[in-house]
Amino acid sequence: MVRLVMILLGVDYLRTRWRPLTTLGWISLVLGIVVFIDALDNALYFPITPFACLLLLEGLATLAVAWTGMGGQRTLRYVKGLAFCVAAGLILAGHHHGNFVLSMIFGTLFLADGLLQIVSARVVRYRTWRLAVAAGVLEIALAVFFYQPFPTHYVGTVPYCLGLGLMFGGWNMILLGSRVRRLSSNPAVDTDDAAQAASATAQQQQAAPAIVEWDGPPAADEPALTVHVWTPVGSSKGEARRQPIIDRYIAAVDRNGVISTGHAALESPEGIYISLYPGVEIDRSPDEFTRLLRATQENDVPGLFQPDYSTESKAWCPSTVQVRIRNYDPERLRRFWETYRQDATYNLTHRNCSSTVSRALEAAIEGASARVWGRHKGWKPFFRVVMTPELWVAAQVRKRATTMAWTPGLTLDYARALSMLADPRPSGWVKMARLALGTMYRSRQQWAEEARTAPHVREADSAETVRRGV
Repeated sequence: MVRLVMILLGVDYLRTRWRPLTTLGWISLVLGIVVFIDALDNALYFPITPFACLLLLEGLATLAVAWTGMGGQRTLRYVKGLAFCVAAGLILAGHHHGNFVLSMIFGTLFLADGLLQIVSARVVRYRTWRLAVAAGVLEIALAVFFYQPFPTHYVGTVPYCLGLGLMFGGWNMILLGSRVRRLSSNPAVDTDDAAQAASATAQQQQAAPAIVEWDGPPAADEPALTVHVWTPVGSSKGEARRQPIIDRYIAAVDRNGVISTGHAALESPEGIYISLYPGVEIDRSPDEFTRLLRATQENDVPGLFQPDYSTESKAWCPSTVQVRIRNYDPERLRRFWETYRQDATYNLTHRNCSSTVSRALEAAIEGASARVWGRHKGWKPFFRVVMTPELWVAAQVRKRATTMAWTPGLTLDYARALSMLADPRPSGWVKMARLALGTMYRSRQQWAEEARTAPHVREADSAETVRRGV
């Protein structure tokens, strides 16, 4: 999440605020440790019932405005609202059963994530796979801590989670403050001329329109950065055998046993097209597929970059899904592309089409939130980014992709989440208020029109009555 915040806000914005960020991080870290230790002695001072009431109110408020979202945003709001309401209900239920169920839920989540991280790291063997294994072991240890009843017989489940959240959040802010203090440019964009890129971004901010949010994705005729995704099922040559989750995020297998992993590409209105493909056909039979998953040099093959979307789609098939983003930096994307295209090496898990598109997308949207909210001084841009649910989704997708491998399915989810952050949508309450005010305005206009026409209607009715009486 630290890297995502750096990408979205830009180093220049964060560097001037590194001291408050570091201070806030230490406060959060210390407070989390205090809350966690307080729950260990079975004499709970944490205000559990007021916290549950706030959680319930937040869940109900989120559900009330969830229908105003667009596509995945709407689904995310419903999931968040339901999760908050269920958690608050279990807390308010009290006694042993509610706390026990919450402990089992949190323990299972930590266990599943830790096991998946360990297995994927050992299979793929990317450069820092040992650190990922250690993090997975830590998650399993936390799962065991939640599963066993000692020392509070599950009463301290909620303070434990809140304390861990404060500790991890504080540590991330400390890391963010220390990194931006030392950096002169954003590591998301590998350029040698950072000053020129920053100057170009500043010029864009000055010429940017006074728009801070958009109600929906770009129109078909509106210039926008486009992420093309060929899903494994959509690009399968034969009829795919449906396997939930696997054929969405990993690969699809058709009736003949042929594996399709899908594809991803990125296209900009300025004419840049980024699509990396293996220069030699890779044997994707089930017997060889496991060996090819390793991100090691022996699996590197020559790759080639497709010239444009029209050529690629005609040679293969049109992309299954497109994600379009208005707020991007063409100059940073151009600089990334000029550097990245010098090496056409392809690796199925380490340097593939999806990882290439994801890196290009990060370079293109660097500083996107600062460009949108640049006219708002102070901390508003930071809190708007941090409080957006899509940031958490993007961070989780990125974590899973970097510890396993970038796939077209993960790139699709990542691009959708980043599109909500780069092109921010109005909040649910604001949108609902606009709809309500619009309805009230139209009703008042209708009433005024009826009031104006009512005398004429009465006169016509009277004349008609007199005529019939005569």
